[in-house]
Amino acid sequence: MENQGFLKQKLGFATIAIHAGQDPEKWTSAAVVPPIVTSTTFKQPAPAEHTGFEYGRSGNPSRNTLEECLAALDGGKHGLAFASGLAATTTLVALLNSGDHVLSSDDVYGGTNRLFRQVTARQGIETTFTDFTKIDKVVEAIKPNTKMIWLETPTNPLLKVVDIEAVVKAAKKRGNILVVVDNTFLTSYLQRPLDFGADVVMYSLTKYMNGHSDVIMGAAIVKDDELNEKLRFLQNAMGAVPSPFDCYLVNRSLKTLALRMERHRESSLVIAKWLEKHPKVTEVLHPGLPSHPQHEIAKRQTSGHSGVFSFNHTGGLKESRKFLSSLKIFTLAESLGGYESLAELPSVMTHASVPAPQRAELGITDSLVRLSVGLEDVEDLIEDLNQAFKASF
Repeated sequence: MENQGFLKQKLGFATIAIHAGQDPEKWTSAAVVPPIVTSTTFKQPAPAEHTGFEYGRSGNPSRNTLEECLAALDGGKHGLAFASGLAATTTLVALLNSGDHVLSSDDVYGGTNRLFRQVTARQGIETTFTDFTKIDKVVEAIKPNTKMIWLETPTNPLLKVVDIEAVVKAAKKRGNILVVVDNTFLTSYLQRPLDFGADVVMYSLTKYMNGHSDVIMGAAIVKDDELNEKLRFLQNAMGAVPSPFDCYLVNRSLKTLALRMERHRESSLVIAKWLEKHPKVTEVLHPGLPSHPQHEIAKRQTSGHSGVFSFNHTGGLKESRKFLSSLKIFTLAESLGGYESLAELPSVMTHASVPAPQRAELGITDSLVRLSVGLEDVEDLIEDLNQAFKASF
């Protein structure tokens, strides 16, 4: 697929994905495929003297292999894997103290919104939500006690693109504020937030990084040694770690990440262009389209867009329900980033936990449909959408 004005891909990405952390010499068997180490405990040659591993929560060879590969793909120094994306988020928030303030982009994953509003708030950590596409609003919202800035780009589900470099600049002007970027939608193949000054890049590995809809996992990637030490302590102290088998599965999935993301990127853009011309579609929210309000920012900091995007249609809840129920290849389900195509209605599904007034303010209406374009033949996907429109309007 042509570059179309986006950043060029980092050279060697697929090579890193296949080889980073995978050296057969690490194992006495010299196995080319890293073995799955399920042991929860490890023999020590003497009391309090271990050979690198002592207890599965503190470290595991299968997890270490995955973490090393993840760090390399993002241009980071350290990778940490967690039991879920929200487990990663919870651990990152645990860096904060009661009385600290988090500044979050207003359009975020519903689970992140719920965590900030209903959990961390009870721990004395305040969160302010604002529109990060307007940097002046970010600057205005920073408080003396702001310790973390949390952003998604593109956002979920409105696909707003945030200028990472501009947010980092605003944060660092006001002190040592940690900037965390949720990069779940694009993966390290299409966007590397650390390259633009972010302190932490965070993932729900459940989505594109695993890509097969069969593992729940999260991750955080950093460059700073001190920050890594703090997160390592919390990873062990809080214990929200993934299983060795799940680490093996995600590590295996990373080997095809470059190939999969190319197909997701190409197919979603073809479908987005088709939807733009559909008489029942009022707006297509896809950063790869010139019509997208932050298209130029997307071109400056990404290598294209993935398979997830949203669109608005001319109907309401009734038409949305009929449309989604009429789909035959797209599966009506939450989540995204798998090989199979999914469709959902954020207002009553993934973002139902977001307070109704905030949903209305953001534009998460009953006519907003989110698609996750999979790896099927794109012609079949377009035909499926077409027949669903005919059945619903």
